Amino acid sequence: MRTAFSRSTPFGLLAGALALAGATLAMTPAQAVAASEGYSARLAAPLAAPKQTIINEALWKCAGDACTAPGGGSRPVLVCQQVAKKFGEVAAFTSPMGAMSADELAKCNKR
Repeated sequence: MRTAFSRSTPFGLLAGALALAGATLAMTPAQAVAASEGYSARLAAPLAAPKQTIINEALWKCAGDACTAPGGGSRPVLVCQQVAKKFGEVAAFTSPMGAMSADELAKCNKR
């Protein structure tokens, strides 16, 4: 016996998947990276050469003014502070919890 729920479930899943895909396409590249990999940072000044380092057991890769790392278990402000210490002033920072506010960025860059 088929119920309304079993017939509509595939359509509900399809609608949800399409909504998620649309939301992902509407993101900026930095936001898409953060959503899929964990963290992203935009540095105030680009690096002269690509660098990478491990912060909180995550490999941070930076090139130009863009840095990314997988993960999301640590407090974003603390991670941002460590990124600023290793790579320089952070102009924007996004974690799985979202983008940091101006006040949070000020705390991040205060060493």
